[in-house]
Amino acid sequence: MFSTHSPGTAATEVPDRFVLIFDAPDAATAGIASQAREQEVPQLLREQGYSISEYYPALGIAVVTSKADQLEDFRQRCAGHHLPPAVVPELVYRILPEAGAKDSYADTEQFTWGLQAVGADLSSFTGQGINVAVLDTGFDAAHPDFAGRTITAKSFVEGEDASDGHGHGTHCIGSSCGPRTPEQGPGYGVASQANIFAGKVLGTDGSGSDSTILAGINWALENKCEIISMSLGADVKTVHPPYVTAGRRSLELGSLIIAAAGNNAQRSAGNPGFVGAPANSPYIMAVAALDSKLAVADFSAQALATEGGEVDIAGPGVDVYSSWPGAQRYNTISGTSMATPHVAGVAALLAESTGLRAQELWDKLVADSRDVQLPAADAGAGLAQAPAGAEG
Repeated sequence: MFSTHSPGTAATEVPDRFVLIFDAPDAATAGIASQAREQEVPQLLREQGYSISEYYPALGIAVVTSKADQLEDFRQRCAGHHLPPAVVPELVYRILPEAGAKDSYADTEQFTWGLQAVGADLSSFTGQGINVAVLDTGFDAAHPDFAGRTITAKSFVEGEDASDGHGHGTHCIGSSCGPRTPEQGPGYGVASQANIFAGKVLGTDGSGSDSTILAGINWALENKCEIISMSLGADVKTVHPPYVTAGRRSLELGSLIIAAAGNNAQRSAGNPGFVGAPANSPYIMAVAALDSKLAVADFSAQALATEGGEVDIAGPGVDVYSSWPGAQRYNTISGTSMATPHVAGVAALLAESTGLRAQELWDKLVADSRDVQLPAADAGAGLAQAPAGAEG
């Protein structure tokens, strides 16, 4: 069982499970026609005896259970149809472990410090009409702060419904899409009127794999979610090909994936860490965490100079107050997991205020970010900022 207090998120492979990428950007089949993704590829999978329940046509990606000889036979069959797949092992991903922090709160009775830092407390925009997908451990749909909200929830974890038995998903959804004026406590949600799509891709134990995460991304794209937020990861320095394709396809379809850079640093001990998967995909926006003094968090992963992904932007990620399942209702935790939904919420406000989508929205987030006098390797372009405007 994995908990938020586990020491790391080292990548592990799922035995006899492989990700087949038919739309890989570095393959001869890059940009294959929709007919091939929707008809030819499923037919080839069926002929080989593979299940198509884990084929995601919006992405052109399948996850299969296979022995090496069967897989090689299938690759040759596909090559004969001019659809050779890129093949990589399926990896396991986890919520990024909660990171300890000693900085004091800067919350007020009205708003959390995070909302103030990104300027959501002063914005007249609420994310209304924007679909935000948070792919995580599910959501507590009975939470009173979300009564009357438009919420679509689905589980991609076998044997579990979309409810949140962990807490991480409800916390992330609270930061991205929770209320600014709850009945009790400070406002904590950036895009307080966005349409919420809660995709459960990590189980109650906090773990999932490529198959659950890619299924969630495919679902979010089918539901035309402009923003996809993922506070999860695996500590791998190399870019994992499925998320190169998934990130690129999402941008092509009008969606922006925003992901946590990772909590594998211990800067006070001289370890800057590195950006892991899926955030190290060049087509996925990687988010670092700042504390209430706008300094980079001790645990926040740094971009590598020679390998690995970049840090693109930063968000509030230390001592973040947000929603929590069950009777507890609220919790204060830390991590790049907490910074990511803040940026996703800001992206929703910008999508509403400007009409921009995908790469143009990415560019706007970067252009409007606040310079916090930190190296780009630590905080990217700076702290995400909500579009201006007075409430009311």
